[in-house]
Amino acid sequence: QLQLVESGGGLVQPGGSLSLSCAASGITLDDVAIGWFRQAPGKEREGVACIGKSGGATKYADSMQDRFTISRDNAKNVVYLQMNSLKPADTGVYYCAAGELFRLCILPGNGNAMPYWGKGTLVTVSS
Repeated sequence: QLQLVESGGGLVQPGGSLSLSCAASGITLDDVAIGWFRQAPGKEREGVACIGKSGGATKYADSMQDRFTISRDNAKNVVYLQMNSLKPADTGVYYCAAGELFRLCILPGNGNAMPYWGKGTLVTVSS
């Protein structure tokens, strides 16, 4: 059974950095595309970044293009999201999701086409 587990969230000051991890079990990550999504309080879930099976293809939401980096280590079965220059508007629960095809990870979008989801990790950006 495919399971995704996010980690690395926490409290960080504005301008700081965090690195999130998405670890998979029950599947080899290089068989799926992975997306990071987030949901701020009272807002709809939104896409952050996507990475293809081999890691060569990536895409980002416009507002995160220059601050966030998605990467994967297939040997460790982990996908990462490095977040720099964090802003209070980046606060929310961050989820990773898996899908068989890179094109299922639609940006901008809410990730509804991605069939597998983790439970999320909370990121709070506040002074």
